[in-house]
Amino acid sequence: MQKNGEYTGVVQSLGTNGEGIIKCGEYVAFVPYCLPQEEVLFKALQVKGKIIYGKLLKVIKASEQRVEPKCSVCQKCGGCQLQHLSYSGQLDFKRDLVANTLQKIGGVTTEVSPCVCDGEEYRYRNKLALPIGVDLNGQNAIGFYAERSHRIVKIEDCPIQSKWVKNVISAVYSFMDAQKVGGYNEVAKSGLLRHIVVREINGAFIIVLVATKIINVDFLLAELDKTFKNYTFYLNINTVQGNAIFGKEWHICRGEGFFVAEDCGVKFKTGANTFLQVNNGIRRKLYKEVVKLATAKNTVALDLYSGGGMLTAMLANACGQAYGVEIVKEATACADELKTLNGLNGKMFNICGKVEDEINNVFDLTEGKERVIVCDPPRKGMERSVIKAILAAKPNKIILVSCNPSTLARDLGLLCGTLKEDENGQLVKEQTPNSPYTITQITPFDMFPQTKHVESVVCLSRKENI
Repeated sequence: MQKNGEYTGVVQSLGTNGEGIIKCGEYVAFVPYCLPQEEVLFKALQVKGKIIYGKLLKVIKASEQRVEPKCSVCQKCGGCQLQHLSYSGQLDFKRDLVANTLQKIGGVTTEVSPCVCDGEEYRYRNKLALPIGVDLNGQNAIGFYAERSHRIVKIEDCPIQSKWVKNVISAVYSFMDAQKVGGYNEVAKSGLLRHIVVREINGAFIIVLVATKIINVDFLLAELDKTFKNYTFYLNINTVQGNAIFGKEWHICRGEGFFVAEDCGVKFKTGANTFLQVNNGIRRKLYKEVVKLATAKNTVALDLYSGGGMLTAMLANACGQAYGVEIVKEATACADELKTLNGLNGKMFNICGKVEDEINNVFDLTEGKERVIVCDPPRKGMERSVIKAILAAKPNKIILVSCNPSTLARDLGLLCGTLKEDENGQLVKEQTPNSPYTITQITPFDMFPQTKHVESVVCLSRKENI
């Protein structure tokens, strides 16, 4: 097989990124936007040894699971890898993805519950972040970056975003046209506007325009006033090259710059940089499940990688006492503010430090009580030092929250003993695992419908007499 050659084949299965896997003799082709059992025509864009990365040209025989995508540019944007797959098929794919990844990477073979959904297949996102730049003709462009590039795919709407996205894009284009303001050209390093970011919180909005210098935004505010009645507006200045959206310079142009809201029974102050899961319905279901699993009589909860403290506060309300450990000082300060706002002094304790260094300190303070560790690490998963500290602390229960099945499989394998470190520090599968913990539940949550991404909640209980 050669680069740019066109070939036909039958899709055997879906890969971890939702792409079709096609076996062509001794070659294996990975072709996005295909479905199992489909016969397709594809172009070989890249050939590496016996591996082919292809582009779908035509579906010759379609799967019964194939549906018409709602977005006309979904295959150009690359943000939604599964819009062509029925929603029931997406949920099955994500359940299988978690189960297969746990087994393949972590050596963990156990039942995985059906993927939890919220019924909102589209219009579920509460946050929008769009780059502003120029297209190949030098014209202003607002949209999403094409996959693995900084080429902007222009959009007027996005069906997984809330309905107000159209009004935001229209207002920014009107502002750019009327004020003769250009989008940022990354190659020439010229232009004024770099991003527009919007967060919705219970009908209120935090809107941020990112520019390379201070500009007059009165016209843009007037355009936004036509649609948005309750919003605060920032102008953020970012002159640094790289992928960071925000710079360090902030100017409040409308409102106070934040809102106080309530969700899951917790009051919180949210600003432009506050982390909040983008899917309100699934966030509530996921947090409710974590709290249910953690709650027991005379329990102390230890929330690792606790961020701004929302889950820590929920655990404090349910368990009576919860400790949050977070290494970022600003996040810990927000958690302290949240503690005061919710009257949780004496029940919620926020610690700024490395999680592996603080576990034993907390457990020394809570001797005699049932201890539960809740761990929601970043996408890269836990450091091995954290896993070793968790195992050494011997909590009664461990609850993991993960947005990455691959790193979850690795971390879970180490906790369950199906993986071990060899003398060179490499991970190898253990043929006769002996772990003090039993997996009692693995549940995927569809936080991001139409995409390949999936959240998971895993519960491990300590075996008796160990």
